[in-house]
Amino acid sequence: MRDWYEQVWESALPDPEPWAWQRRRARLLDEAKPGERVLDLGCGAGRFLRALQEVGSVPVGVEIAEAALSRARVNAPRAELHLMAPDAELPLADDSIALVWCSEVIEHVADTAQLVGEVHRVLAPGGRVLITTPFHGRLHGAAVALLKFDSHFDPLGQHLRFYTRTSLAKALSEGGLTDVRVRATGGVPLLRRTLVARARKR
Repeated sequence: MRDWYEQVWESALPDPEPWAWQRRRARLLDEAKPGERVLDLGCGAGRFLRALQEVGSVPVGVEIAEAALSRARVNAPRAELHLMAPDAELPLADDSIALVWCSEVIEHVADTAQLVGEVHRVLAPGGRVLITTPFHGRLHGAAVALLKFDSHFDPLGQHLRFYTRTSLAKALSEGGLTDVRVRATGGVPLLRRTLVARARKR
């Protein structure tokens, strides 16, 4: 399974488009506060960790792909970094994180319930969660189903799950998170957009 994640990460190169990266960065930095321990779950090459360093947060990165973590060590030398096995427990103490940032990651995860449960465990009481994931609108989904279902939903492809507002909110609520809000933003309505989910731990 780790080999599969390594391949997914390598195939995602080069880095995302500047406009997409800037939008995600702004979204994260609107939530992060100086002095807070902020977990970048699926930190990749560490670009968000570096941004967190610059605003005075305490960045913590967790990653499955060793190649990605090697790059993160260069990009965010002051970050606390951890390599973990797929679907394993997060290598962090209970109630130790103020904010969990999980951007364009949850769609690659096989066991969503396990992941959300671990997020809930490591969050401190009152801690927040901010998640982004691709959202395939109705027209896009219909076109995929009619024209290229087999290739798009290839079990060996990058995305293991495709979320709607309802299914993402349900996954977070069932994992024990509260005040769950999910909205679609950016992109083209009815086609491809981004879901942004916010939640917290009581």
